[in-house]
Amino acid sequence: MAVCSTTFDDVCRGCGRTVGEVADWVFMTPEQKDQVWERILSEGYPRRNM
Repeated sequence: MAVCSTTFDDVCRGCGRTVGEVADWVFMTPEQKDQVWERILSEGYPRRNM
């Protein structure tokens, strides 16, 4: 299981979201969230189970 952390870079090592995506997540539309998850999955994230 990965730990959510953006301490050392701009992408969470656990879920694959950027710092900005994490900060804006609660304000995003479902369509915007879907786009983020598509990018995350294409990059081989998440490192933990969703």
